[in-house]
Amino acid sequence: MARLFTEEQEEFLRDNAWGKSNQELADLINLQFGLNVTRMQVKNFKNNRRIDSGLTGRFEKGRIPVNKGTKGMFNVGGISTSFKKGERPPNYKPIGSERIDKHGYIQLKVSDDGKYSDRWKLKHKFMWEEANGPIPKAHCLIFLDGDKKNISLDNLQLITRAQLVRMNQNGLISDNPDVTKTGIIIADIYCKIGERKKQG
Repeated sequence: MARLFTEEQEEFLRDNAWGKSNQELADLINLQFGLNVTRMQVKNFKNNRRIDSGLTGRFEKGRIPVNKGTKGMFNVGGISTSFKKGERPPNYKPIGSERIDKHGYIQLKVSDDGKYSDRWKLKHKFMWEEANGPIPKAHCLIFLDGDKKNISLDNLQLITRAQLVRMNQNGLISDNPDVTKTGIIIADIYCKIGERKKQG
C-alpha cells in the first residue's frame, strides 16, 4: 500500500502539528509540497502515527476559526486555497533561525530551498564543518562536556565511531572536558586491544 506522505512530509507534519487544526495542517502541507490532501486524510494519518496537535477538540476562547471570512456551507472546513501561491506560511522561520530537535540537539536553518529536511542542519556539525571541512566517514562529533547546547569549537571533538562505542560501553563521557579527553585515549586503547585480538 502506497504511503500517503513521504518521510520528509511526515517530518514536516510532526514539526508543524502543535496547536493547529487538521484543516490548518492540511492547508499548510498542501502549500509547502503542492499536494491536495484533505482534512480527513491528515486526521487519519495523525491518528495512525500518533502525532499530537495538543488541541482538545473544543473550540478554545480566543482562537480564530479556520473558515473565518468564508461564506457558504461548502466552506465549513476552510478552503484549500487559503494560502496564495508564493505566500509564506505563518510559521515561516528565516535562515539563521534555531530550533531544538527531539533528541535535544540545536538545529540551524541554512536554506529556504531544496527538500524540507535539507533546510535544517545540526548546528554543531554545521559550525565544525565550516571550520574544518566535511566529517570523515566513520567519524562523529561529541561534546566534551556532554552539553548539546554548549556549541563552541573548543567543546567539539572529532572521534571515530568505534571510539564512541567504547566510550559509551565504559562510561567514558563526562561533564568535565578533561575527563572526556582522557576517556577518548582509553577508548582508543580498547579499540587497539580489540583489533589485536581479532588478528590473533
